[in-house]
Amino acid sequence: MRTILITGQGGTGRTTVAAATALKAAREGTRTLLLTADRTDTLGAVLGVPTGAEPTDTASHLTTWRPDANARFREDLTAFQDRATTALDLLGAARLDAEELTPLPGAEELALLRALRDAATSQTYDLLVVDLPPTPQALALLALPEELRRYLRRLLPPERQAARALRPVLGRLAGVPMPAEWLYETAARWDIELAAVAAIVEDRATTVRLVAEPGPAGTDAVHAATTALALRGLCVDALVANRVLPAASADAWLGALAAQQRKALDEWQETHTVHEVPHLGRDPRGTDDLGALPVPGVNRAPVPVEWPVLDHLADDGVLVWHIPLPGAIREELDLIRRGDELVVTVGQFRRIVPLPSALRRCTVAGAALREGELRVRFAPDPDLWPRTR
Repeated sequence: MRTILITGQGGTGRTTVAAATALKAAREGTRTLLLTADRTDTLGAVLGVPTGAEPTDTASHLTTWRPDANARFREDLTAFQDRATTALDLLGAARLDAEELTPLPGAEELALLRALRDAATSQTYDLLVVDLPPTPQALALLALPEELRRYLRRLLPPERQAARALRPVLGRLAGVPMPAEWLYETAARWDIELAAVAAIVEDRATTVRLVAEPGPAGTDAVHAATTALALRGLCVDALVANRVLPAASADAWLGALAAQQRKALDEWQETHTVHEVPHLGRDPRGTDDLGALPVPGVNRAPVPVEWPVLDHLADDGVLVWHIPLPGAIREELDLIRRGDELVVTVGQFRRIVPLPSALRRCTVAGAALREGELRVRFAPDPDLWPRTR
C-alpha cells in the first residue's frame, strides 16, 4: 500500500489538497482511504459529505475516516484502571468514570496513529492519504512512535523480563516492590503497536507532500520543513504551491502579489518538484471543485531517502555515514555520540538515531556538512574491530 502524508503551513489549504489528491486517485480506480485527525469536520466541509468516527464510503473507491479521539481515550484509560486496580486501591485512589473523562492534549494524534496502523493492516486499500496537522505538529506526530519506543526500552528493558521468576526475591532483597507482570505485558503490547506505526512511516513507499502558498512566509516554512523531514528520513515527493494567482492582471495590487508568488516559485523549482494549483477565486467545495484542482497524481515508484555508509577504509581508514540534510546550516548543526546512538540536532529539530551495526565498533573521527549532506567519519576501534590474520 502506498501512503502519502500531506502537511504544510496552517491555513494554506492542505486539507483541500489532501481531499483532491485522494479523489483523483479514487477516480482512477485506486481503492483510497482519506484519513484526518481534525477535531472539527473540516474535511467533510471540503468534500460536501460529513465524515465520522467510522470509515465511510464517500465516493466510488474513496473512503473517509475521522477517528474519534474522545471514545478511544476513554476506552484506554478505563482499561488501564482495570489492570491497575490493586495499585490504585493501595494508594486509596478514586476511580474515574468513563462519563467524566475528557481527552488530554495529544489524544487526537494518538488516535490518528492507531487509525494509520489499522488502515495499513486491514489490506483493504491500495492508497492511504493522510491529512496531517500543520508541519510543526506533524513532525512531532511522526516522531512519536520512534521516541516512545525508545522511552519504553529505557524504562522497561525487554531483557529484564527474563528474570520474571526472580522478581519476588529481588523485591524482598531490595526492599522495594518490583514492576508487576501486567506492566511488562502492557509495555510489550505498546511496543508492538508503536513498531507497526513506525514501520508505516518509515516504509520506502511512504512519501510526504508539502503544501504552501508562494511568498516569503511560505518560503521560510518550506525551508524549515524540508530540513526537518530529511532529518526524519522522510521523502518529499512534491511541493504543492497552492492558490497561485494568474501572472497577468490589470489590477496593480494583484499584479504585485502575483510577481511575489512567481519569485517564490522560481526559487522552489531549483530544489523541489513543484506543482502549481491555481486559485479558483473561492474556497473549493464539493467534488466538482476538487476535481478541477490539478494536484499531482500518485507516483508508483517513489525514490526513498537513503543514509548510506560508504567504505573508505582502504584510502582514508574510515567509514563515512552520509546523512542528507538539505537546507541545514553549519552553525545550527550539533552532533553527540551516546553509546550506540547519534544525537543529531539541526536548529530546533533533534533526532536520536541508532548507529548501523558496523559503526558501533568505531569511534567518531570527524564530520562535515557539504552540499546539503552531513558526512560523519568513523574510524574502526582496534579493540572492537575484527582483525585480519
